[in-house]
This record gives sequence, structure tokens and C-alpha cells, in this order.
Amino acid sequence: MSNLTDSKSSLFANTPKPPYYAVIFTSLRTQGDDGYGEMAVKMVELAAQQSGFLGVESAREEVGITVSYWSDLESIKQWKANTEHLKAQRTGRERWYDSYQVRIAKVERDYGF
Repeated sequence: MSNLTDSKSSLFANTPKPPYYAVIFTSLRTQGDDGYGEMAVKMVELAAQQSGFLGVESAREEVGITVSYWSDLESIKQWKANTEHLKAQRTGRERWYDSYQVRIAKVERDYGF
């Protein structure tokens, strides 16, 4: 994970004061790994190098949910068009996902414990 806070909340992205954006990727996986785990790690590492990337949180169970955080919509657009990310998207449609949904939301407020 990137942009992490102390060990108590090390699974949460350390996002700035709102507003910022969240890309919510919800998926139903196919059976088996078939290189998925390795690619997921690679994509987080690559996203962390992109301008505007703020962090990521992920839970992968029967329904997988990954939320990446971005400073602005232009950064999200550039990430979607990244050549390596495009290859991973294509492979995902061919091998790793039965279905998926992407939602982009503006975070107006956040708080936590």
C-alpha cells in the first residue's frame, strides 16, 4: 500500500483534507489466480508513481473492492490511459473478472476513528 499512516491504521490510505476523488473498482473474479495477485501488486506500485495518486485500499473476497484516491479528475483520466494499466485492464477482461464496475466519486468529507 502507499501513503500509509501509523501501524494502527496501516491498511488505510493517508488521504489529504477533502475534496479529492475516489475510484471504486468492484469485481467478481474468475477461479484461480492466473497471475492476478502479481499484477495487482504491480498496478498499485505503478499507480503510486502517477501524478495525483493519493493512496489505495483493497479488500479481495468473493466480491473484491479496491478504492484508489486521486487529487483530481485529470490524474484519474491519465491513469486510465496508462499503457501498462491498459494491458492489465485487457487481461482482466479476458482472464480475471467475470464482471466489474467502476465508480468515480468526489469525496466531500471524511472522518474516522
